[in-house]
Formats: sequence, structure tokens, C-alpha cells
Amino acid sequence: MKIFILSIVFLFLLYSIPPEGHTQSEYFQKEILPAAYSITEYLPQILGKRVAIVGNNTSMIGKKHLVDTLLSLHVNIVKIFGPEHGFRGNAADGTTIANVTDANTGIPVISLYGNHKKPTDDELRDVDMMVFDIQDVGTRFYTYISTLTYVMQACAEKNIPLIVLDRPNPNGYYIDGPVLKPEYSSFVGLHPVPIVYGMTIGEYALMVNGERWLENGLKCNLKVIPCAGYTHDSRYQLPIKPSPNLPDMKSVYLYPSLCLFEGTVVSVGRGTDFPFQVIGHPSYQLGTFSFTPRIIIGVSENPPYKGQKCKGLNLAGNAGLIREKGHIDLLWFTKMYHSLNLNDKFFNSFFDKLAGTDQLRKQVMMGLNEDQIRNSWQEDLKKFKRVRSRYLLYPDFQ
Repeated sequence: MKIFILSIVFLFLLYSIPPEGHTQSEYFQKEILPAAYSITEYLPQILGKRVAIVGNNTSMIGKKHLVDTLLSLHVNIVKIFGPEHGFRGNAADGTTIANVTDANTGIPVISLYGNHKKPTDDELRDVDMMVFDIQDVGTRFYTYISTLTYVMQACAEKNIPLIVLDRPNPNGYYIDGPVLKPEYSSFVGLHPVPIVYGMTIGEYALMVNGERWLENGLKCNLKVIPCAGYTHDSRYQLPIKPSPNLPDMKSVYLYPSLCLFEGTVVSVGRGTDFPFQVIGHPSYQLGTFSFTPRIIIGVSENPPYKGQKCKGLNLAGNAGLIREKGHIDLLWFTKMYHSLNLNDKFFNSFFDKLAGTDQLRKQVMMGLNEDQIRNSWQEDLKKFKRVRSRYLLYPDFQ
């Protein structure tokens, strides 16, 4: 049986299509590879089992989806769970997603977003094994790690083994931002980690398990399949956009710095072709750059300031600087705060949840500069780094 399995996997790898621009030998010998490619590491564990997949449009092996790949290898996939933006990754932020049947495979797809974040007992009744494969971007308020926690909780309660197929973190080369305080726990931040935590999603799962962050101190029967060729010094280029409003690497690098604006009156360019690369407001007076948000179906269907001209800053050219500096940029934030001169009306009720604390809001309102704010994080970051070090699967950054 083992020889049969290995033969199938060999033929699959031999004839699968590598990403555009790569030869077969180049791709499998030189590239950083997500764990999904290591089929021999997890296929024997799921063959003959009733399997549920937690995945989305990033769950790819070359040009083929993980679900289609496993079906071709005779894995019995009984259902699919999809996170925010849906299984196919084409739902706008905040959109309520109904349970559907996947048109390509006929498999039921259950949404894990909105009021239904955790698989129910009934949904897991016919499941022997769960497989989680979603590309993360290494930022606390990016909700896929919250979905992972809820899946781990459900698996722990039902004693269902969970396999996490790890993927490289494009922002995994630094750690920065305030560490979340328990009273600000929400779907945009469940656990006491900084905004940028410098871990892959597999390492994060190990930390959630090891630190007993699941409810009632439960532990999940967890196995993480590691990536190949990855270190925390890597600058991994995503082969596919991770969500509708992170369309390219510029937005991925800028996202940890700009998402805090979602808790303010400032637009981050939702409803444009360059979300999370610009910031602006109708009342901003400095500079000549402007943009006008519009409805973009499946991306931004009700963007802030729809149809209104927003003046502001085009930060796309700064993505490379963020990539090299390796820390969150607060200068843009303090500049917009002081320029708009709205005092506490600059913030909305969402801000403290994004920040994970009320301290950052108070520091900005007090007029503290970037260095003073950053220094206030350091003691908590030292404590977090000690916790993080226990769960790393890959060489750390220098």
C-alpha cells in the first residue's frame, strides 16, 4: 500500500505544473516551498479518512488547488470550511458568506465568518481529520489566525486530529507593535501577541497549543507539516494575492503599518486599484495626491468616502523601505492625526481592538513621537520573544 501511495505521489509531482516562469527542476529544487507540496508527508495520514479542508484561494500547489489535488489522489474530502473572503477568496471584507456547494467539486462549503466562526459538533460529526492550508501575512489583525484558533478549539473538543500545512510568512522577518491586552481580545486579535509576530501560521498554531490559549486549557491533536527552504530572514514573494484588498507585495508590506487607519476617519484606499498603499481623507489639505473610492464588486462594495475625493499620500513607493527597515511606520499615522486636527474624533470604536490596547490611542493624542511610542512596547516585546522562541520551526532572523 505504501509503495502504491508513493507511486501516485511521484506521478503527480512529475506531471504537475509549476508556477509560470519556472521549470519543473528549478521549482522543486531551488524555491521556498509551502508544506502543501510535501504530499508524501501528509497523504498517508489522510488516505482512508473522512477529511475536512480549511482553505481558500491561496491553498494551491502550483496551479492546482489543494482540494483538486487531494481528490485526484483519492482522498475522501467530505466538506470544506472557508474563512473570511470565502473559499474561493472572492468576497469583499466583512461580507456575509452563505454556505454553498462548491461548483467545481460538489463538496459542501461551510463559512467560518460572521456569526459562525467555529465548526459545530454537527458539522464535524462525519469528519475524522482536519487539514488547514491558508496563506497568512503575519499580522495580528489579519483574521485567518483567528479562524485557525477556532478550528483548533473545535478539533480539541471533538478529539479530531488537525494537520496544518505551513506556508511562509512574507512579514516573518521582524516583530513589532504593541502586544494585545486580554480585555481587547476580538476576532481581529485573540491572543497576547504583537501586531507583527514573526511566525509562520504553523508556528503560531504550535504557540496557541503550547501556551494553552484554547478555551478551558484544551490542547489540539496538532501536527504541523513544515515548509521547505524557508527561514525568518526570507523575503517570500506571494504567488497569489492573499485577499481581495491585498493585491500585491506592496500592499502586503504596508498592511501592518496602514491597517491601524481602519480604526480612524482615514481611508486606506479601499475602493481603488491600490488598497493599503495610499491614505487620505476629504479634509486633508497637504500635497497633491488624491483618489476617489468607488464600488468594486468582490473587493470593496461599500468603501469609506465612496464617490468623494480624498487627498492624502501615495505610499506605494515606501513598501521597499518597510521591507528593509523591518518595523511598523508610525510617522504617517501621527502626521495624519495632527494634520486633520480632529482630536478624539480621529478615532472610531474599532481602533483599540486593532491596536490591542487603548495605550496607543492615548499616546498619539498626548503628542508622543514615534520613538517614545515604540520604546513603550519593548518590555512586552521581550517577553513575547521568549515565548515565541519555544515554537520556531525555522532558523530565526539575525
